[in-house]
Amino acid sequence: MKNADRIRLHGKERYVAPARSSKQKRFSIRAGDVVQELKLAGYTPAVCSALKTEEFLQENNLRLVGKSGPPSGQSTTVVYTYEFIDPSEQIATPDDSWLKLRGIGKDIFAALGGGEAFIRQERASFDREDRDNEGKAANS
Repeated sequence: MKNADRIRLHGKERYVAPARSSKQKRFSIRAGDVVQELKLAGYTPAVCSALKTEEFLQENNLRLVGKSGPPSGQSTTVVYTYEFIDPSEQIATPDDSWLKLRGIGKDIFAALGGGEAFIRQERASFDREDRDNEGKAANS
């Protein structure tokens, strides 16, 4: 299991689940506590990154409402504050919408011989049209 996965799982089990079961609306996680609990000395940036990822937030139906600590955001003193949200409240951000389109043309390009072959055909077709148009203009 990757460190990021371990950190997110630990955050869910150690902090999110107890806060949810005690019906808290908000709770906080201190990066240094996670570093100590998982014995990840030297991995503070990884802990900070994992605790603020969209994956962590969405999988636990959370909204990050606060972050305190040094400007670098990479310290054991960083504290993330979350609040629970209703899954139906999650709004797709513009980035999410674009990510959903990823790979949409994969099958189409495969049917056309791949993306590179398609672009070569389009360029060749474009060049032919230019030459045809130049010939018509010269004859008029």
